[in-house]
Amino acid sequence: MRRVGYIYDDICLKHDTGKGHPESPDRLVSINEHIKNLKDSLVLIPAIRASARNISMVHDTYYPQEIMDFCSAGGGYLDPDTYVGRFSYDAAVTAVGAGLEAVNRIKAGEVERVFCAVRPPGHHAEHAKAMGFCLFNNVAITARYAQSNGYPRVFIIDFDAHHGNGTQEAFYEDDTVFYFSTHQYPFYPGTGSKEERGKGKGYGYTYNVTIPAGTGDDIFVEIYSNILPKLVESFNPDIILVSAGYDLHKDDPLTYLEVSTEGIGEIVENILRSKNVPFIFMLEGGYNLEVLGESVELTIRKMLEV
Repeated sequence: MRRVGYIYDDICLKHDTGKGHPESPDRLVSINEHIKNLKDSLVLIPAIRASARNISMVHDTYYPQEIMDFCSAGGGYLDPDTYVGRFSYDAAVTAVGAGLEAVNRIKAGEVERVFCAVRPPGHHAEHAKAMGFCLFNNVAITARYAQSNGYPRVFIIDFDAHHGNGTQEAFYEDDTVFYFSTHQYPFYPGTGSKEERGKGKGYGYTYNVTIPAGTGDDIFVEIYSNILPKLVESFNPDIILVSAGYDLHKDDPLTYLEVSTEGIGEIVENILRSKNVPFIFMLEGGYNLEVLGESVELTIRKMLEV
């Protein structure tokens, strides 16, 4: 059985998105309820808070202060989808910190793989802009932190139903981070076409697979069993980070894909088999509470077993 860490902090429940918002604290409540029988098999790791300096590895230097001030003043809408409250900054820096601590524990040899159950999510957050429920780009900052701690080549896999525009932006001209995404297209946020492949020395290190609405298990499993492993083998990463968004599920209320819970399990299994390196999974989307809990439980089982 693999040594798998699980990072969670109650502060993430205090990120107030407003009544009826799909990105609610109940998402983490459901996950914790579903994995309670697995906790004896996991290394439970407390999260740490990321510093503004950590966040500025990806974001504008002044951006963390702007978010902190906005939240301290009571919060509100940062964009039409992204609502924050008084404790949202604390939750967001802890979500980033979970990725950093995952790297620390992997480097120390305590665990081989880590699942970070955090909110707010991150992959839509751009250089100086919150959007799509995201404040800071958790996975992108974790990638830069990993590079500064002995993992120079980073492969990011994003299976959220929405394209991770912020993650792509962060590494679009970089040949040391490979960004691979499968996502419903055309769909929010409107980025992620096949033609977007990187720029300059980063050309060829962005790989978008556009998925039409109504696509189910067969196509996704084909992509993750045949296309992904070849890209991973060619890039030869030192660590793999996963933006784990479970809104590709057929029962998700915000998207139009038709992947089953079992299909998600096959996707995760193929990811884990792609290379024998450390893995960090960071929670992104997924808005059907029961499906989210079941899917994360299955993901962690695969992380332990594969």
